[in-house]
Amino acid sequence: MKIGKLPESVMKRSVYKKLRVKRPEVLVHSGIGEDCSVLDSGGDLIVMSTDPITGTADNIGKLAFHVTANDIASSGAELVGMLVTIIFPPESEEEELKEIMDALAEATSAYNVEILGGHTEVSAAVNQTLVSVTGVGKISKEKMIQTSGLKAGQDLVVTKWIGLEGTSIIARTRQEELKKSLPEEIVEKAMAFDQYLSVVKDAKVAMEVGVTAMHDVTEGGIFGALWEMASASGVGLDIDLKKIPIRQETIEVCEVYDLNPYLLISSGAMLIGTDHGSQLVEALEREGIHAAVIGHATEGNDRTVRNGEEVRFLEPPKTDEIYKLP
Repeated sequence: MKIGKLPESVMKRSVYKKLRVKRPEVLVHSGIGEDCSVLDSGGDLIVMSTDPITGTADNIGKLAFHVTANDIASSGAELVGMLVTIIFPPESEEEELKEIMDALAEATSAYNVEILGGHTEVSAAVNQTLVSVTGVGKISKEKMIQTSGLKAGQDLVVTKWIGLEGTSIIARTRQEELKKSLPEEIVEKAMAFDQYLSVVKDAKVAMEVGVTAMHDVTEGGIFGALWEMASASGVGLDIDLKKIPIRQETIEVCEVYDLNPYLLISSGAMLIGTDHGSQLVEALEREGIHAAVIGHATEGNDRTVRNGEEVRFLEPPKTDEIYKLP
């Protein structure tokens, strides 16, 4: 199998077909595009999500926190705690553990999140440090949001810019190499994109305006996120490529390595389905969060992206562009 997320077809035939038990306490089950599972505890709903960081060893503690925090935020829930598993390859130094925990401690303090426990070990089974985080959140039943809540006719909004996470990872890990092709200022700005990785505030503003679906844009980029939300919701899409927000630094970095930025891992961007696209964009801008309406959901299953007169059909997510780096 190829590196990266497993294809939707493989997940359907080799994973989801094997999941035979569906308990009544589970309100949101495992499914394509769903960021979280949700349990009914009799009071607030318990929201859970898990993600590993495997594509980079740089800044891994910060990335691990935000990837899971963003998943919880996409359901509209408040993140309460995290379980953290860290597996080091042989010959790792304790200093690396301290760096990861310092980053986690800083992030959890900023968002008032408790580290509930986890597991740490050194294993010959890995050749690069692996950090896996399981987030636990809570939300009242009437406020819960799902990826599958998008309805035909609704606007689709993207917050900040696509490709932020991938651009930051590439710039940090290929800094000197990039400076041979790009101005130092562009590389430095690209490296600093990790300041935009959280969508917790984006989700809070969206919930106040009114939304029916949210999905943080991760592996597979914006094209992958659009496919997953449409597939989970059973709707089509009409998207204007020119309206998808993207930074010039991302374009420049991707051109150096011949990568497609629309298929690049994009934590920091949130995809939102709403009846109030323009109103939401205005509310986000008031909070200092750039956003744009990029299209709308349609009846049927056609998922199209327009670029002027050219029209293409979206395909199921493939291997993220980050894994194509030479």
